[in-house]
Amino acid sequence: MTSPTIGFATALEQLTPAEAVRLAALAEQHGFSGTLAGDTAQPFTPTQGQAGFVYGVMSALGAQTAGELGVGALAPTFRWHPALVAQASATLASLYPGRHWLALGSGEAISEHIVGTYWPEPAERINRMFEAVTIIKKLFASGVAGRDVKHEGRWYQLESTRLWTSPESPPPLLIATAGPVTARRAGQVADGLLIDSVPIDKIATLLQRFDDGAREAGRRREAGQHALRVHVSWAPTDDEAMANALAEWPQAGMRFAKSDIRSPYDLEQIAKLVRPDDFDERMLISSDLDAHRANIQRYLDLGFSRIYLHNVGRNQDAFIELFGREVLPRLTR
Repeated sequence: MTSPTIGFATALEQLTPAEAVRLAALAEQHGFSGTLAGDTAQPFTPTQGQAGFVYGVMSALGAQTAGELGVGALAPTFRWHPALVAQASATLASLYPGRHWLALGSGEAISEHIVGTYWPEPAERINRMFEAVTIIKKLFASGVAGRDVKHEGRWYQLESTRLWTSPESPPPLLIATAGPVTARRAGQVADGLLIDSVPIDKIATLLQRFDDGAREAGRRREAGQHALRVHVSWAPTDDEAMANALAEWPQAGMRFAKSDIRSPYDLEQIAKLVRPDDFDERMLISSDLDAHRANIQRYLDLGFSRIYLHNVGRNQDAFIELFGREVLPRLTR
């Protein structure tokens, strides 16, 4: 058996940029491998309190660490034009060759609505995302080939240009989704899935749908480069762990789609309805390290090679040091 790769998920909704960099370096010192950070323009709740610019943080973080630099999920559709996403990721991949990967999503209003555009229904958001994927892949290829490309689509235009700063190989491109239909489409065009906050009994279906799409598209390559973000709440006592979950990450207990909520203050009011049992089967909340180890192991047993852990509380140093010593070494794949 070989040791699995377990990375650190840094929540830019909770951490200042300097803290995110410091903690990622600390995590690497304690056996975590690689860092994953999401893109956000606002925190989910005012209590979380931060919303750093993901590419700025990851550029600084890369200089202090040696592992993978995952960005995701990022919506290349409203705040971001796909061309800017391609340029930003190509630059990060050029700074740190072979370390960066990018996961794209269809977006959430809490971050995307701030530019004042119309917020469409889910089907349109997903179609916009896949058109953006086409543009990003064209630009990634343009940098490698040294040739201009252009695009005339339903939602986006790209005049003749190329990525003038580009890595030798483009970063892997993943799609963040919890839906089997989108997972199947992702298999046709992407390198893998980023799975986040999906019940474990539904994950195998997503992976199978991705493989179905890849086979239908005639894509002959290695197995999908899937990644998984696992949210947990650990503290020295169960009561503290539950208090951290309720205060810092209540959205994990909301059993409904949250992609249309526009304000952290609105979500804060909804969060008052969340009760401890709402987290059941959605996020492990426990002081028991053996329970956390078993929880991570069952995801490894599904075949994931990239798992990133996010402890939702503010006790990040203690979490990193204790999990690095007591949990990670006992995991197997």
